Amino acid sequence: MSDMLKKYGEVIGFHAMDSLLAIAERLEGKKIVHINSTKEGGGVAEILSSMVPLSQELGLDVAWEVIEGDEPFFNCTKTLHNSLQGMPGGLSQPQADAYMETNRKNAERLKDVLESADYVFIHDPQPAALLGLFPKRKGKWIWRCHIDVSSPNRSVWRFVKKQVEGYDASIFSLPDFAQNLPHPQYLITPSIDPLSEKNRPLAKSEVIKTYEELGIGRDKPVILQVSRFDRFKDPLGVIESYRLARDHVDIRLVLAGGGATDDPESGEVLSAVKEAAAGDPDISVLLLPADAHRTINALQAGADVVMQKSTKEGFGLTVTEAMWKKKPVVGGDVGGIRLQVINRFNGFRVRSPEGAAIRIRYLLTHRWKRERMGVNARQYVLENFLITGQLRNYLSLLISLDGHDGEWEPWI
Repeated sequence: MSDMLKKYGEVIGFHAMDSLLAIAERLEGKKIVHINSTKEGGGVAEILSSMVPLSQELGLDVAWEVIEGDEPFFNCTKTLHNSLQGMPGGLSQPQADAYMETNRKNAERLKDVLESADYVFIHDPQPAALLGLFPKRKGKWIWRCHIDVSSPNRSVWRFVKKQVEGYDASIFSLPDFAQNLPHPQYLITPSIDPLSEKNRPLAKSEVIKTYEELGIGRDKPVILQVSRFDRFKDPLGVIESYRLARDHVDIRLVLAGGGATDDPESGEVLSAVKEAAAGDPDISVLLLPADAHRTINALQAGADVVMQKSTKEGFGLTVTEAMWKKKPVVGGDVGGIRLQVINRFNGFRVRSPEGAAIRIRYLLTHRWKRERMGVNARQYVLENFLITGQLRNYLSLLISLDGHDGEWEPWI
């Protein structure tokens, strides 16, 4: 067992690591390819940046490719993303044409890789049309949907369904997200990497130094939200919650995050956040680079309460990151957060700024409860949301798709 696998074994237990190695052996010699839309920014890129090296360390032949696109394509896929999460509107014909043309160009570029693969994971709607461009494909193709499609815009879903119904399987994060598709569907939650820069333990001195360098005072409790500057993350609602809570407890608010290369709206949202925070010395708005993992780690470790007040959320990796650091989370009562945050056990789910303010006040005035919830939060992540568990489920899925004469009962 390599040093990397031993380190994971120290976290999850060596029996669990031996089990993962045994599953990987069943896929020896198979070529696996992951395709998504960006190498950095957003949860999918974070997951793959850990999952692919871990898979390779297990002896698997795994590659990660990213589709290339221009501004019209990413404007189109942002519309897809928003509409699938319920926003009104739809795709125009020029947008649909840009989408299909970009997928055609990427199919040509990735032809050798995808035609020779035994298994292909296509992540989210952006590259979903690639399947139809490989009618003589060799392997099994799986569509992995990371977003909340429980109440999609129906016209947009019909467009996406045409792209994905031919897949051999699809994966969703929650039962509510699953749609009527003519192939097997699996439920697998996303996860975090406990050994990554963002999640490994930090010395208290480094946490203090990070706050000092960012100009954030530690003389009063810190409320933190880490997320892309995206409307569905509701940063303006977080500011409203902070101002309501501040009437009762003296606090600071930190909104930290960045954009993603496939999200053309992030600059507009950031400008609105800065305008709303203007003139308040107790609000810090931090635009962080995509590789600021250690900084985010320190911010989460030093915060008193972490928020993720999303109005739509496939699965909040920042929720899981904070819980791993023993922080109770005040999260929106939506999507994957419902699976992560168990009310009064490891945090609170809320539906309004007023509700969030009440929960912030409660946690800051009941320290014993806050600490107890933090302990519960870390244990919950250990049992449910680590990268080793997600990879185990992915590999089990692949084995089940191969139909090994009933020899294998997948743990999914």
